[in-house]
Amino acid sequence: MKYIVIKFGGSNLKCKEDFYRIIKVLKIYDRPVIVVVSALYGITDRLNDALMRIQKSRKEIKGIIEFLKETHLSIINQYIDKTGEQKELCKRIEARVEELEKKFMGIYYFGDVPDFVHDWVLSFGERLSSLLLCSLLNVFGIDAAEALPEDIGLITDGIFKNASIDFEASIHSVQKTLSENKTYIIPGFYGISKEGKITLLGRGGSDYSAAAIARCVQAESLDIWKDVPGFSSVDPKILPNAISIKKLTYSEAAELSYFGAKILHPQTVEPLLHYSIPLRIFNIKTFSGELQPVTYIADTKVITPSIIKSVTYSDDFSILGLNGPGVGIKPGIMAQVTTILNQNNINIKSIITTQTRIKLLLSRFDIDKGYQLAKSLHLATLDEIKTEDDISLIAVVGEGILNQPGIAARTFQAVFTQGINVRLISAGASDVAIYFIVSKNDKIQAVKAIHEEFFSKS
Repeated sequence: MKYIVIKFGGSNLKCKEDFYRIIKVLKIYDRPVIVVVSALYGITDRLNDALMRIQKSRKEIKGIIEFLKETHLSIINQYIDKTGEQKELCKRIEARVEELEKKFMGIYYFGDVPDFVHDWVLSFGERLSSLLLCSLLNVFGIDAAEALPEDIGLITDGIFKNASIDFEASIHSVQKTLSENKTYIIPGFYGISKEGKITLLGRGGSDYSAAAIARCVQAESLDIWKDVPGFSSVDPKILPNAISIKKLTYSEAAELSYFGAKILHPQTVEPLLHYSIPLRIFNIKTFSGELQPVTYIADTKVITPSIIKSVTYSDDFSILGLNGPGVGIKPGIMAQVTTILNQNNINIKSIITTQTRIKLLLSRFDIDKGYQLAKSLHLATLDEIKTEDDISLIAVVGEGILNQPGIAARTFQAVFTQGINVRLISAGASDVAIYFIVSKNDKIQAVKAIHEEFFSKS
């Protein structure tokens, strides 16, 4: 029997009562499963904040340690009545927190946070929640065992803060370790380098963790439980009349995640493609005792009459502009710039070129460093290197978008009607997406106009 891999995120772990919902959900599966769990809501942010504060003040250590103990022990006291079981779990939580306290003391004395320490500390929220959930499941009659990424051999490429899984190195070990007929609880968000160092999988990386494990065990499905109604035609915070999307292809889900939809980590679907593992998204708030996904993601294409399934936006982009006569056609310029960015672990999200300009889309967090690196090359052919920060990227996504005449025209007509200037356009780079850049102040108006065009008129 194949496993189902189930992932619960921090949004499902906001209060003590959320654990009861999770236990109720897992009992419905009525079979051994693999559960990947995030940290309790807000814990990772508190740990990250503590890393900065502890370097300057030893007093901060006591505050964060007491907070972690109180938060997790209060859940134990609510759910476990038996004195012996309660004491044993409290001891295990306290012992794990004491490991963290030692690391914090080292940070204070050194006054610095090396990358390997940063990743070790931020992975701690997940390691506390996995221990807590595993123990609660056993108390409620579900045979569960905790399995840490370092114990199952979930190997990464070794890049700190934003690692990727090395499947060739991981699959055999993960399959062998997760072979007993029981439910496994695995902390998400991190893996282990070949040198034995903990490496984070990027912000929101627990989705990616779950997908990677699903691939390793060739899972029947990956089930991700959220507290929102899956993918929608637009962010419901922008338009309350957003339409829930029942089915998406892997490509559509990947592009929506990449271009700003917060439902999934952008890399989540990649591991699933190899074995065509379906991804099912559930809403725990509306759970009524049946396993009915709100969004189902697989490789079967569904083309809707309007073609467009969703419009989304992202503020996580800045433009690095390289200007000069012939920069787009002279050999070596692009190679030198992209090479130095790659050597410094800066991801180029997209490239647009003309004869006199090259525009590189980078994360806004990388733009200042990217600018300095490009300047350091002292390329004589460049008249100007500049950045554009006050931008938002708008994307329209749907299968058939490049084959149906008029989709691009309707998209930009809707935007132009609002008097919004489009600063950059890319169509054809993806089979399922068209994206463009506008001023950050215009993003909401642009998204609303496009949604009105395709979902109110079609």
